Amino acid sequence: MSTALLLVDHGSRRAEAHESLMSMAALLQKMRPDLIVRAAHMELAAPDIAQGVADCLAAGAREIVVFPFMLAPGRHAAEDIPRLAAEAMAGRPGVALRVAEPLGVHAKLAEIVLERTGLTL
Repeated sequence: MSTALLLVDHGSRRAEAHESLMSMAALLQKMRPDLIVRAAHMELAAPDIAQGVADCLAAGAREIVVFPFMLAPGRHAAEDIPRLAAEAMAGRPGVALRVAEPLGVHAKLAEIVLERTGLTL
């Protein structure tokens, strides 16, 4: 079974935000060449979630794991992204869809906060 990882952020009109998500997708693809890795935005920029799902399917995905690339399980991560992903999958039998939890609280993220602020352990 070919598995796809679809990173989804909120979306922004700023090119830097789009490039950041695409860079993360490229990094993940390099780390896991066995996965199909794509990125999409919930709103405000292309590709949207429907296009991201279509891109995963076109690459041969039979399972799509949607990852809300957000810190907290707010409304977008908990409701909007799962709904938009399910809508994009409508009428596509035989393809599994799973929406993962957002980044949340994690020791590795705490290390990054300390590193970025110059307050390392």
